[in-house]
Amino acid sequence: MKKSFLLALSLASLTHLTQAQTAAPLPPATPQYRPAYHFSPARMWMNDPNGMVYSQGVYHLFFQHYPEAMVWGPMHWGHATSKDLVHWQEQPIALFPDKLGWIFSGSAVIDENNTAGFGKNALVAIFTHHNDPEEKKKTNRHQYQSLAYSLDQGQTWTKYAGNPVLPNPGIQDFRDPKVSWNTAAGKWIMTLATKDRITFYSSPDLKAWTKESEFGEKLGAHGGVWECPDLFPLTLDGKQQWVLLVSINPGGPNSGSATQYFIGQFDGKKFTPASTATRWVDYGKDNYAGVTYANTGARRIFQGWMSNWEYANQVPTSPWRNAMTVPRELALRKVGADVFLTSQPVPEIGRALTAGSVKLQNLTVKPTLDLTGKLPGLGDKFQLKMSTRQLTDFALVLANGRGEELVIGYDKKANEYYVDRSKSGLVAFSDKFPGRHAGPRRATTPAADLTLLVDASSVEVFADQGLTALSELFFPSEPFTTLTVKSAAGLSISELSYSRLATEAK
Repeated sequence: MKKSFLLALSLASLTHLTQAQTAAPLPPATPQYRPAYHFSPARMWMNDPNGMVYSQGVYHLFFQHYPEAMVWGPMHWGHATSKDLVHWQEQPIALFPDKLGWIFSGSAVIDENNTAGFGKNALVAIFTHHNDPEEKKKTNRHQYQSLAYSLDQGQTWTKYAGNPVLPNPGIQDFRDPKVSWNTAAGKWIMTLATKDRITFYSSPDLKAWTKESEFGEKLGAHGGVWECPDLFPLTLDGKQQWVLLVSINPGGPNSGSATQYFIGQFDGKKFTPASTATRWVDYGKDNYAGVTYANTGARRIFQGWMSNWEYANQVPTSPWRNAMTVPRELALRKVGADVFLTSQPVPEIGRALTAGSVKLQNLTVKPTLDLTGKLPGLGDKFQLKMSTRQLTDFALVLANGRGEELVIGYDKKANEYYVDRSKSGLVAFSDKFPGRHAGPRRATTPAADLTLLVDASSVEVFADQGLTALSELFFPSEPFTTLTVKSAAGLSISELSYSRLATEAK
């Protein structure tokens, strides 16, 4: 939702801060860092994805947005739409702060049966109203859940006159409602972040809510506050299982913000995990608060905020700050006796990255293979896929003439994939930014595959068909122009393919 210390800021002091930021001239523009196939707002601040829903051939992405400054401030719901999950069009702001508070994170559903009475097939947003904690500190009732609805496919919104529909029970953190229709139970289920756990509520009409159960007080990672949950079913070997996503800040595997997940069963009232192990959707530093789109049928499409609260207010971009990850398809995969959540880029991304395609086979790396000349027009917006029959230590190095480099590789001894951005360019804006960040290899086969999505100032790494993912930002002082593979042990690449963005996307 936002960095925890900001909860302690008073409305007056934060307003003063943001007004000062607004009055100050913006830093010089940085078009070289603007992503092409990841969504970023045209101007100013963005964080969590909200209200993600597919309706009438259009994907709606709402997001936490402060339109007056490039730092976090009074939250609105920004809005963007896409027909292909690649090309995004920013829309007018959907929800503005009001007398009940700022508009924090939440979700959106299509009310096909008009359970709420707003109209058949109304788009209904369920969100957290956030009031100033200084004004409410005696009762801790500054966060509560509210509704808004749209009858014109998200172009205009009306807030429900009976807000809030779920009052605060008297706790500090009570937010980020993710709502979906549970067919078996015949009711709406709300998955809500409440302090250091998740609370499930049910409702027949989105207005009257009943508490069903709590989960997670003593399970999972608890290095920081729990936020932005999601609950949904996936099928593995013909059997339905349930996945619960929970974002946490701080306390991620590489410090700062990250999203953990649990796999188990949900009976309409209670979630029961199959394992108590702590597992992460993404081991990179820059994938947080991700949730899934509603109404996508058999596809389960996830999208996260591509930043980290350790430095999100300082990243060197202008006149915007922060972007989203690419949308990803989620699935379950069994490895031995364990079941893991996998994430891979939606196929639409690959269909857009088709220009300058090059496919190479049977390459030998020992100790170095320079691919620059084999990939004409390398650029900074591309997809690279690599497969090997016998995985061993290797490093893919993107570099420029200034000696800056971004390194993506595999460490056999540690059995982990990693991204090292220690020398990737501008890193001094936060001591939390530079470093080598790793995630465990889950696959047990000797063969491996790797997909890299590079987009101006970010890389998303998907290994072993999505069993391990890492998302990382980087800000070179000039573009990377060379790509080299290194392997002292000797690496045999069975196939390597490269392609660029076919058409520029905003």
